[in-house]
Amino acid sequence: MSNTGSPVKHLSLSKTLLRFLGLFFAAGMIFFGFVIYDYYHLKTTLSDNRELESNISNLSDEIVSQRKQIQKFADQINSLKSKLVALNDFENKIRIIANIEKPDAQDSLFGVGGSIPEDLLAQIPLKDKHNSLIREMHEQTQQLETASIAQKEGFESVYKFLEDHRNLLASTPAIRPVQGWTTSGFGYRISPFTGLREFHKGLDIATRKGTPIIATADGTVTYIGKKGLLGKTIVVDHGHGMVTRYAHIDKALKKRGDKVKRGDIIARVGTTGRTTGPHVHYEVHLNGIQTNPKKYILN
Repeated sequence: MSNTGSPVKHLSLSKTLLRFLGLFFAAGMIFFGFVIYDYYHLKTTLSDNRELESNISNLSDEIVSQRKQIQKFADQINSLKSKLVALNDFENKIRIIANIEKPDAQDSLFGVGGSIPEDLLAQIPLKDKHNSLIREMHEQTQQLETASIAQKEGFESVYKFLEDHRNLLASTPAIRPVQGWTTSGFGYRISPFTGLREFHKGLDIATRKGTPIIATADGTVTYIGKKGLLGKTIVVDHGHGMVTRYAHIDKALKKRGDKVKRGDIIARVGTTGRTTGPHVHYEVHLNGIQTNPKKYILN
């Protein structure tokens, strides 16, 4: 009984029920734990999937960008090939104009056969693989390297020929050695001193004493001194078997061994040796033989 006189009720649970409730609670906790684990695992997986999708998207964009770059390189290879062909055509025109034969070793620009490779088909769908295009680009790059070497050798041979020709032209007498009047030409004449027929080996050009005498071509001064009746003489060797001689000079303005260019003043007109007045006796020798100087005067 209670202090109030009411009867006290006792709640009693059997041990079996208590065990069942304990097991149910434990199972509920375990289930809840699995739910929480699955939730976080799913959340992590979704996050990883989003990152993977982002990476795949970035890779796809990068692949597209790389394929666009590959196509750009293919277009540049086509352009470079066209420029090489144009250079080769230009070289051939130079050879025709200058009458320069092409060496047999340089007959082909793109190797055996000499055929020009077909242009690369660069504009293919970006979604398609570019393996075939890359392989063709690699092959044509090697062909272009061979062609560029051949073209370089072609231009070098043209340059050498023109350089040699330029040097030959520069070393060939082509102008009058002095301004004045031609008083005696090359060949047989009546000597003004003996009245007899004699062979005149050069060209006499009369002018005032002291007038500048110029080199008629590029060369090297090889002699300055007296030569019998020619008096004081200066000799220039132009190479290629060509030599010029300037006689009766008053004063040499160059010394032996000096290099001279066409138009350089080398001496002054005088009256040394046997002469009837101030003039220059001008001779042209080709391979040791006197030649008519008029053939080498273009002005």
